[in-house]
Amino acid sequence: MSSGRLEAFTDGVVAIIITIMVLELKVPRDGSLAALSDSLPILLAYILSFINVGLYWNNHHHLLHATDRIDGKVLWANLFLLFWLSLVPFVIRWLDASGFSAMATASYGVVLAMAAIGYELTERAIIACNGTQSALARAVGSDRKGKITLALYAVAVPAAFFARPVAIALYIIVLLPWLAPDRRIERALGD
Repeated sequence: MSSGRLEAFTDGVVAIIITIMVLELKVPRDGSLAALSDSLPILLAYILSFINVGLYWNNHHHLLHATDRIDGKVLWANLFLLFWLSLVPFVIRWLDASGFSAMATASYGVVLAMAAIGYELTERAIIACNGTQSALARAVGSDRKGKITLALYAVAVPAAFFARPVAIALYIIVLLPWLAPDRRIERALGD
């Protein structure tokens, strides 16, 4: 089967996730700068989460652009990815309600790490369906960025229990290599 329906479904789910995230933001209690500064930690968590979800959406689009066909394994792997992304609004809410407790901060990292695993599973399922000589397989190669991402989450999650600022800094550092446009798929497709 083609990837069109999968891409449309993923686009819809991601749009809902982003909408729920913004609806969970609390408006400052008044028009003062002090009231806005009280909302700053959760606003920054929202920005970090928006960028994360946006990066998954962007990379997923490129992933499917390089996909000729999908199968049931791809569908299930993609659902696994979407499940974990759908928990992002929940952990943001928990971060806010708990004052960025250690458990909520660690759970935020677990959700993001599991989404990274879901993306990796989706990528691997697509490669298995399309073959090791497919454009996607050639473009992904050894996927060093994906491995580094998982390694950083493996350090950040336990760090949340004894050094929350370190964990949060690592969650930000994970994003940095992904912010630079990844041209591997376009090069493999000859675009």
